[in-house]
Amino acid sequence: MAFRYIWKDGMDFFPGFTHRNYQPVRDEERRPVTTAADIDREIQQQMDALYQQYDNIGILLSGGMDSANLAAYLKPGSHAYTFVSSTGVFDDDVERAKQYCKKFQLQHHLIDITFDDYKRYTPIVMASKWAPVHSIEPQIYKAAIQAKKDGVQMILVGESADLIFGGMDKLITPEWTFDEFVKRYTFLEPSLVLRNPVSQIERFEPYRIGQNDIDVLRFMDDVFSIESSSSYLNAFTAAQLPYYDPYARLIMAEPLDMQRVRNGEPKYLVREFFAMKYPELPIPFKIPMPRPVDEIFKNWEGPSRDEFRNDIPMQELTGNQKWQLWCAELFLNLFD
Repeated sequence: MAFRYIWKDGMDFFPGFTHRNYQPVRDEERRPVTTAADIDREIQQQMDALYQQYDNIGILLSGGMDSANLAAYLKPGSHAYTFVSSTGVFDDDVERAKQYCKKFQLQHHLIDITFDDYKRYTPIVMASKWAPVHSIEPQIYKAAIQAKKDGVQMILVGESADLIFGGMDKLITPEWTFDEFVKRYTFLEPSLVLRNPVSQIERFEPYRIGQNDIDVLRFMDDVFSIESSSSYLNAFTAAQLPYYDPYARLIMAEPLDMQRVRNGEPKYLVREFFAMKYPELPIPFKIPMPRPVDEIFKNWEGPSRDEFRNDIPMQELTGNQKWQLWCAELFLNLFD
């Protein structure tokens, strides 16, 4: 509930279930970059090496900067996959992705996401992780199995750019106190929804500074990176399709300029990189990968298993929080 993944090694739901978390690329294996031109050079070298191994490389293409930049390195005719939904949540993504595909002559595929897809694919990705999953995992899995049908051998993703280059400015720029950040980062407070909650404060304690400050950037590097990247690892592993994130092999050579981030320039190097690749287009605002969970779970009344409280204020929860509850109950129903 709190972190959307099992953060403690050796802790699993049932005997015989062993979860696997993503292991980040070690800093000494990353290439330092100072400018957008550095990023361009380093990604080009990675892509040259990939094309020596794979003939057919595709991409998960949103409307944002990160994947758009990577699309520039694909061969004409490559396959690009963008999510779409009748809820309209992906509409802006789709329109921008169409522009990227047109410029680089990519075959554009729209992957429709419905509640039936969640019900069909969530058990598959949960069985791969042996734990409840993030709401992007069934989406990614559906795109991956379509890509395999299209003959794609490797999929590019731009997932790590936010973490490495100072995205997620709403999380990293406020000068949080320890208690404020714990409340902000906890995705769903366990005591709000569980009959027998267990405090997760110990996961935050190593990052405490003094009495009530916290090293947010180190926490994000250590905790968020594993939670986020593990979702991609699991979904592609379940689909048995290799994926690759070129940004994960990079590191900023100079400390993040927090003043620029606070002044409205999150991921300023990636923004400059986008302007190099798409000088004719405005730089898109950062939005997380959309999921149609708000609409899908709008009228869901909540879990009924005994592990959950019967007085959960469902009307106060976001779609993603409702997803966490729905997914956790489904996991227990399937595997308990």
